[in-house]
Amino acid sequence: MSAPTQAGTSGPGEVRPLVVLTGPPGAGKSTVGAALASRLGVDLVDTDDLVEQRAGVSVPEIFVEQGEAAFRGLERDAVADALSGHPGIVSLGGGAILDPDTQARLAGHRVVFLDVSLRHAARRSGFDQGRPLLALNPRGQWLQLMADRRPIYERLAWARVDTDDASVEHVVEQIVAALEGREPEVGE
Repeated sequence: MSAPTQAGTSGPGEVRPLVVLTGPPGAGKSTVGAALASRLGVDLVDTDDLVEQRAGVSVPEIFVEQGEAAFRGLERDAVADALSGHPGIVSLGGGAILDPDTQARLAGHRVVFLDVSLRHAARRSGFDQGRPLLALNPRGQWLQLMADRRPIYERLAWARVDTDDASVEHVVEQIVAALEGREPEVGE
């Protein structure tokens, strides 16, 4: 299926993402983003990858060596660049939506909230060492992150897709259906 004709642009000379993926750790943003980009024939930009490329170190190293505030500043810049110049799929880090500037920049974008329960997030990600904010008491931290972030994810969302028991293909089909303005088939 092809993407809508307005994909990647919103006005003369303005390039914007076709879809921006948000959600908590373990929701599947990177995996779904790659599959969706492939399905639509566009590129994927992961803002955590942009941060790492620019900083020359991993996200966990930034947290340890420079602190969360430094990371969030780098993240804010990476998100701004991705939102203003990438015509494909953009996957945001789970906490990117906490920044008020980022929230304002997301207005008018097709933001898809990939929702997931704790049980499925834990199974998928294992709450491993690559997630600095989940290092101590990962389940409790994840629940607190979601309590803080869920209202923002929901407010910013153009569409919401539950990823709990869904295959990557099913999640991609849900997003494509939303882009095409149709209801996904039950049981896809």
